[in-house]
Amino acid sequence: MDLGIAGKRAAVAAASKGLGLGVAEALAAEGARVAICGRDRTTIEAAAQRVGSGAVGIVADVSTVEGAAGFVRDARARLGGIDILVPNAGGPPAGDFAHTTVDQYLAAFELNCRGAIAMCYEAVPAMRAQRWGRVVAITSIAVRQPIPNLILSNTARAGLTGFLRTLAREVAHDGVTVNSLLPGLHATERVAALHGDSGDPAAGIPAGVLGDPADFGRVAAFVCSQHARFLTGTAIQVDGGAYEALL
Repeated sequence: MDLGIAGKRAAVAAASKGLGLGVAEALAAEGARVAICGRDRTTIEAAAQRVGSGAVGIVADVSTVEGAAGFVRDARARLGGIDILVPNAGGPPAGDFAHTTVDQYLAAFELNCRGAIAMCYEAVPAMRAQRWGRVVAITSIAVRQPIPNLILSNTARAGLTGFLRTLAREVAHDGVTVNSLLPGLHATERVAALHGDSGDPAAGIPAGVLGDPADFGRVAAFVCSQHARFLTGTAIQVDGGAYEALL
């Protein structure tokens, strides 16, 4: 299937590895021009080489609003504009209520909420002006089903989901769609770090295996496609059936 995004310009945050890299590779495979970012120059340049198709590697730290907004500005300058934005960032430290301080929530919101909002403020106005755009944020299944011992991530990503849902309604008339993908457990370094000592992390997944970041990327690419123009305001779980609620 031709997704109709060949030549579109995509900025994918925190894409030196993991799910972000999977999305960047999938978009590039569809002919999109891709800019990615990471904090380490050597790592992000290697990732850009892996993505191929002339992908641009940008050194940026999206854990702050300034770094997140700066990435979008740099990507726009390098690509000549942005048609597709994929807000993404690593997760905050693990912890439960009893072992998490009030001050830690500020850093978590900066990383997993305000940074993505800042990216949207940088990219969406131009999308509205050209009457075409896609925002596909990578959040977490935790916004529907809180994950034990990840209270910071659960809280910050839920806040971002509220922003994205509101933004989707405001910009839909301008040809801009706003959606989020809610990954469950995938074969990434973060999942290995969080679950490496807890037995088989795939044990609770009906599919029986951890997700493949490449498959996740292909889901994201479809949501960015021309075919998905009537899909907006959604939060789509990509978790191998692990989410247990009816709705």
